[in-house]
Amino acid sequence: MMGGLAQTNQIKEAAELFRLMLRKGIRVDSVSLSSMLGVCAKGERDVGPCHGISTNAQGKQMHTLSVKLGFERDLHLCNSLLDMYAKIGDMDSAEKVFVNLNRHSVVSWNIMIAGYGNRCNSEKAAEYLQRMQSDGYEPDDVTYINMLTACVKSGDVRTGRQIFDCMPCPSLTSWNAILSGYNQNADHREAVELFRKMQFQCQHPDRTTLAVILSSCAELGFLEAGKEVHAASQKFGFYDDVYVASSLINVYSKCGKMELSKHVFSKLPELDVVCWNSMLAGFSINSLGQDALSFFKKMRQLGFFPSEFSFATVVSSCAKLSSLFQGQQFHAQIVKDGFLDDIFVGSSLIEMYCKCGDVNGARCFFDVMPGRNTVTWNEMIHGYAQNGDGHNALCLYNDMISSGEKPDDITYVAVLTACSHSALVDEGLEIFNAMLQKYGVVPKVAHYTCIIDCLSRAGRFNEVEVILDAMPCKDDAVVWEVVLSSCRIHANLSLAKRAAEELYRLDPQNSASYVLLANMYSSLGKWDDAHVVRDLMSHNQVRKDPGYSRNDTQIILENEQ
Repeated sequence: MMGGLAQTNQIKEAAELFRLMLRKGIRVDSVSLSSMLGVCAKGERDVGPCHGISTNAQGKQMHTLSVKLGFERDLHLCNSLLDMYAKIGDMDSAEKVFVNLNRHSVVSWNIMIAGYGNRCNSEKAAEYLQRMQSDGYEPDDVTYINMLTACVKSGDVRTGRQIFDCMPCPSLTSWNAILSGYNQNADHREAVELFRKMQFQCQHPDRTTLAVILSSCAELGFLEAGKEVHAASQKFGFYDDVYVASSLINVYSKCGKMELSKHVFSKLPELDVVCWNSMLAGFSINSLGQDALSFFKKMRQLGFFPSEFSFATVVSSCAKLSSLFQGQQFHAQIVKDGFLDDIFVGSSLIEMYCKCGDVNGARCFFDVMPGRNTVTWNEMIHGYAQNGDGHNALCLYNDMISSGEKPDDITYVAVLTACSHSALVDEGLEIFNAMLQKYGVVPKVAHYTCIIDCLSRAGRFNEVEVILDAMPCKDDAVVWEVVLSSCRIHANLSLAKRAAEELYRLDPQNSASYVLLANMYSSLGKWDDAHVVRDLMSHNQVRKDPGYSRNDTQIILENEQ
């Protein structure tokens, strides 16, 4: 009975049954204790403390009882103890049990390797694997899967792949583990290649395999591979699996093929909210905001209850449409449906109000939010930056620091942009210098671009050159375009030449750098130098796309019709 209750996640009932057994004076044997240890192992994850006692405390009570009843040398029971401690994350207690065992089994070693794997400690797991082999125990499939999982969870996919390649006949679980590892570490091309290898070895995928590899195809924007996986899903009988279908919709959406996404969606015999959300996200990604709103309305009409993700996506679509009225309507619906406390829904509302120009409305909502995270703060700071209110952006950034919330790289893009747009040059420079020193955020291209733009707008080119000489990302064209554009405004010819030369090297076919420098020479009356630049442009066969007016566009459309 206890085993059955535990398997059906009726943890509290199983624990109560064990207490009833003790009260009735029924003799407890090792099987009873093993069942109860299994209950303790599941309880922490599924329902938390039972009757006010933590699962760890209950597990220790079972451990004490097993010693009292003389079962400390029962290998099966000791393995259950190991499993219980490993699953609740108490590896120190698991170590003590393992050391005191008079003999081990392959199961004992496997539990320890899995336990350290769940704690993302692949080094300790590898140490146990080496000790296992040194003691003469032969690893089995479970050993390799546990070790592989430990490497993947620790982010050590390279070692995980070495273990995988040593497996004579990897199981489907092993294939899924290594594919997930590549996916989680954004090595999507390797995931796609390994999936192809899996096909050649005649290993049939399951829904997890297909979902993982479709996620990698989506991140790469790899349409052809996505179609191949779609064909494989049909071949292996997953044509009506909503889990796989949601991943297919995601691939086609990210590749800009919304018609194919709609086709996959329309062929499903049964739908769930995840499929609807995938379609909503697809419309949002492809800037089809009005379609997203219509789809959301249809979803509700058919009786599907939106999730937090549904509301966050549709509010984001309102932001892209700059539709304050519709955004406010969704805000009211969010309040009515009880999702106002969700941080991601709240962040979407802040984004919507800011992009619709109602920064005060966004701030009013921000101030009454019950919970905030870095994303929420970033949205509000970015909202002030977008609307040219650098002083409030800076104040909010300082409030964020004071609250104990740690800024990330997106925070700094937002606050540096605000400083640049509001001519807060000294403040921006101070924040830029504090990024790495105080908060450990390594400046990226976007941060260098922001601070260079900030200094350039103020004509402080000496400081710009110091940063240009020191920055690691000298091969980024955007940085030099910002420098060249500012040099033209401030007539800084020497730095403009340097920026143009860098752009010729990085992007020789981009006409913008040639035109900007030639126009700068012309505005300063240096006609000969302007001709030299235009001759260079001709020599390099750089073509400038002609400008055209709205009337020209209308004529083109009429001619096409």
